[in-house]
Amino acid sequence: MDNRAGEMEIFVEAVRQKSFANAARALQLSPSAVSKVVTRLEARLGVRLLMRSTRALQLTAEGDLYLRQAARILEDIDEAERMVASGAAAVPRGLLRVSSTVGFGTRHVVPLVPDFLARYPEIQLDLSLSDGVIDLLGERTDVAIRAGLLRDSGLKARKLTENRRVLVASPAYLAARGRPQRPQDLGDHNCLGYNFSQALGLWPFRDPDSGQRIEVPVSGNFQTNNGATVRQLARAGLGIARIGRFHVQQDIEEGKLIALLEAWKPGDREPIHAVFLGHAHLAMRIRAFIDFLVERIPAQTGED
Repeated sequence: MDNRAGEMEIFVEAVRQKSFANAARALQLSPSAVSKVVTRLEARLGVRLLMRSTRALQLTAEGDLYLRQAARILEDIDEAERMVASGAAAVPRGLLRVSSTVGFGTRHVVPLVPDFLARYPEIQLDLSLSDGVIDLLGERTDVAIRAGLLRDSGLKARKLTENRRVLVASPAYLAARGRPQRPQDLGDHNCLGYNFSQALGLWPFRDPDSGQRIEVPVSGNFQTNNGATVRQLARAGLGIARIGRFHVQQDIEEGKLIALLEAWKPGDREPIHAVFLGHAHLAMRIRAFIDFLVERIPAQTGED
């Protein structure tokens, strides 16, 4: 019988390492052996899985599908062996790698870590905080917590909560530049932005009298890719920020930032999901962590 699990492992490692040579070193094989396995796999399936170049490997559409299924099957094998080795006891255990956005992770995930590890003492939690979008497979991450609408992909997701955005500025900034009374006043202010491709420089509002939704163009002298930096510079008095409430709730409560144009809030809420390479037989440590977050994180964060 062919060693199909071994072929899957080699293929998945080649994609993770982005080259046959790197995969060969990780698996203690020769580069030619890795190449032959992938070629044999493609021949048996009758499709091209990888586009080769001197610089990198690139997945075809069929390769992407095979990659996700192979990763799921290998995870099933690992989980079966862990359960048998532990006497088949239904106890979540093992290394759990989690990535979260900085602001949400700091305010809502980190405070839950002691209770989670007390409930599941045989799990070793590896938590990274970053606002960058990561490749779960490539970075061997079990769960990523992401804010905003999800792109269509083969990943699974479970909604954790919703959070609305809020306009804020520091008392020092407002003392120097004045407080906007209507969204149109933002044209006279320095508005801190994001450099994401979907950040269009338009901030949404809703007229409190007519209920009509409007979008106001804004501009400023600073952009970044994460909310933690926007929060820091808003506190420093650089400008007005539109930011997730979980980033700044404590600052508002302490008077370090002031919420603006609250009567004009558009009512939009930003969903926050736990994203994972999921399937029906999800590893117990992953399921336990996601269930714990759903249990402990309120369905809505921040004030209305």
